[in-house]
Amino acid sequence: MARIVITAQVEDSANWEKGFRTHGALFKDYSATAIHFTATDDNEVAIHWEVDDANKYLELLESPATAEAMEFDGVKKETVKVFVLDKEFIP
Repeated sequence: MARIVITAQVEDSANWEKGFRTHGALFKDYSATAIHFTATDDNEVAIHWEVDDANKYLELLESPATAEAMEFDGVKKETVKVFVLDKEFIP
């Protein structure tokens, strides 16, 4: 399992969340097994993805379907940052 964090600015965090919750079928294509997220009043979002295949996920992240979903949700594409978590620390 891979863990990936994405952060971005959105037009409106409440509208973003409504749209985000409609993309279940798309997210299954990403091999997502769990998705955790938050959206702030300052229109910032952070999403933590648990996926079976990081390479497949990153490939699909660049797909036209993802671009369409992001546009629908009001994501400011130029602000998107992707972090593949490759280290772990257990205190």
